[in-house]
Amino acid sequence: MNYQDIITIEPGKRGGKPCIRHMRITVYDVLGWLASGMTTDQILKDYPELTMDDIQACLQFAADREHTITSAHH
Repeated sequence: MNYQDIITIEPGKRGGKPCIRHMRITVYDVLGWLASGMTTDQILKDYPELTMDDIQACLQFAADREHTITSAHH
C-alpha cells in the first residue's frame, strides 16, 4: 500500500492540509485521535467512511515526513 494513493492535498480544502481520499478528514485528525488513545477500531466505528488502509496511510505519511525532516537536519 502506498500512502500517496490515499493522502491528498488540495489548496482549497482544510487549508491545504493533507487529507484522506479527498475527504475533509486530515492526517492530523487521525494522528490526534490515535495519540489521544482511540483505537483503530474506535476510529473506524466513529468514522465509517475511513478504512484501515486510510489509518495506515496516515501513519506512513507521518513516518515519512519525520524521516524527511530528520534527514534534512543531518
